[in-house]
Amino acid sequence: MTPSRRDIDARLDEPARAWLGDALAEATRAAAEAAPSPSPYATHTWELRFAAAGRHCGPANADSVRTLLLVAAHAGVETLTRLYQQGTAAERRAVLLALPALIDGPVALPLVEDALRTNDTRLVDAAVGPYAATHLDTHAWRHAVLKCLFTGVTLDAVAGLECRAQGDGELSRMLTDYAAERTAAGRDIPHDLTRVLALTGDKSEQSERSEQSEES
Repeated sequence: MTPSRRDIDARLDEPARAWLGDALAEATRAAAEAAPSPSPYATHTWELRFAAAGRHCGPANADSVRTLLLVAAHAGVETLTRLYQQGTAAERRAVLLALPALIDGPVALPLVEDALRTNDTRLVDAAVGPYAATHLDTHAWRHAVLKCLFTGVTLDAVAGLECRAQGDGELSRMLTDYAAERTAAGRDIPHDLTRVLALTGDKSEQSERSEQSEES
């Protein structure tokens, strides 16, 4: 969900609120003018603000501020792709978080797929949000769930998990195989794994042993 200006303002001091007001005005003007994408040697001023959001509004507010700027600018897939490719991990995360508010179809899936190829938990967490829930095909979505387990990203981040995992026998098989691999290596089975197995309607032998171990 796109953060509201009021909620963000409540977390900012006066200089940061003023900075954000100027940044949003620049983004809104750019959207109204429907300015062409800048060349590699020129950038809209709101895009500079996008990059500087953490410095002016604090790292804890940067995701929300950047998302608000992208929405105000009506950033399209070309702009989002450029900002993602040229940005830091924090800026890439903001682009991923903004996708549900800005892009209707699957045209931005390459950004999600790129994030899921990384081992950066900030990007993986953002990549498995509502946009992925709507547009990732079943095969890619299953592997996104496994990616979360591999990297330690909580499955609470996976939008639509309960709906998409329901009755998914292939996901159950993949999770059971992963649990068996961890058991054979003497490693604990993540609690999230047993939770998703339950959603699929299955319960592996390994997950049952894990639950018994936790109770003892």
